[in-house]
Amino acid sequence: MPTYATAQDYADYAGSSGPADIERRLARASERIDELLVQAIYETDDQEFPVDPKLREAVTKATCAQAAWVLAVGDEFGTASAFKDVTMGTVRLTRADGEGASPRYAQDAVSILHQAGFLVAVMTC
Repeated sequence: MPTYATAQDYADYAGSSGPADIERRLARASERIDELLVQAIYETDDQEFPVDPKLREAVTKATCAQAAWVLAVGDEFGTASAFKDVTMGTVRLTRADGEGASPRYAQDAVSILHQAGFLVAVMTC
């Protein structure tokens, strides 16, 4: 599976270089973008990148948006979405019922892919 953005792409998008492990985080963000694109139909090259430059740029930008959002919310693996409430003193966990759960995808990433024509309907994250 490809990593759709480089550390330089992220720096250009976010205006900062990001953490030392930004390449790994971009690889993880690429996995989320692949999930969003699972039903999209577009021509790819031998590295699985979109051939159309506009679509390629959108995938790169969406990957950077996803990585930036995950860094901002601090929930790299999406575990916060499983719980509505967490207390550490005397440990109290309340499972999320689906409402109010943390989203899996950055709304900016979804919007970028939608505007590029990848997503027919905008999903609420």
